[in-house]
Amino acid sequence: MGIIQVAQHAEDLERAGRFYAGLLGQEPAAKFDPPGLLFFVVGGVRLLLERGAPSSLIYLAVPDVHATIEALRREGVEIIAEPTAIFRHEDERIGPAGTDEWMAFIRDSEGNSIGLVSHTPVHL
Repeated sequence: MGIIQVAQHAEDLERAGRFYAGLLGQEPAAKFDPPGLLFFVVGGVRLLLERGAPSSLIYLAVPDVHATIEALRREGVEIIAEPTAIFRHEDERIGPAGTDEWMAFIRDSEGNSIGLVSHTPVHL
């Protein structure tokens, strides 16, 4: 079993498509309008932007959350929460051992929150 698709509310598909294309660094994989569906494929999982979908909290892996936040800030994206180290992975149960997990949060063009996550090696 695996996750095949996550849906996110998008009132304006054109606006949301531009936002996510910039954030993800790729163009949409498919658009069906009507009925109002826009797809991106992220790490093998479909991200569906849909007028009828509820808002979801999506977490995206980024190489460097600090650099990503600064780039998004320069583009005028609303930063909800600055990068914070939230957890140290001592083992491999939920992330790479020997790393700190950093998170930050932004708001997309449709008012949804998005978490950005990166792992930094622990230097003792």
